[in-house]
Amino acid sequence: MEANTALSPIDIAISGLRAQGKNIQVISSNVANAQSTDNGNGEPYRRLEAVFKTDGDGMGGVILDEISADMSNFPMILKPDHPHADEQGYVTMPNVNLPVEMMNLNIAARMYQANVASLKRYQEMVETTLELLK
Repeated sequence: MEANTALSPIDIAISGLRAQGKNIQVISSNVANAQSTDNGNGEPYRRLEAVFKTDGDGMGGVILDEISADMSNFPMILKPDHPHADEQGYVTMPNVNLPVEMMNLNIAARMYQANVASLKRYQEMVETTLELLK
């Protein structure tokens, strides 16, 4: 006899809540460091991205697989009076694009809300079932 490895709707929704909570933390870090020109090792803050994968086979939830650095080029802006400006007056800035981060934050928040709504509907179904069994 084969065991059922599918997660319950509650487990799937909770895994989504956890994953999007971590995603919101990563996005918040990007927004907070959008102007950080030195992260301690001589280069600007590098944008981070949350990478997800399914949890198990088939009807599993989602988990955070890794947090990876965006390896795109750093933009250069002309700010001759900045302490990190080079000889020509250019400053290497983080590769964080605030409008993109705000869209990602909105998407992550909506996904979080969808998982909360799923949990609420499941709770209502259980309550209705218990009420019918009385």
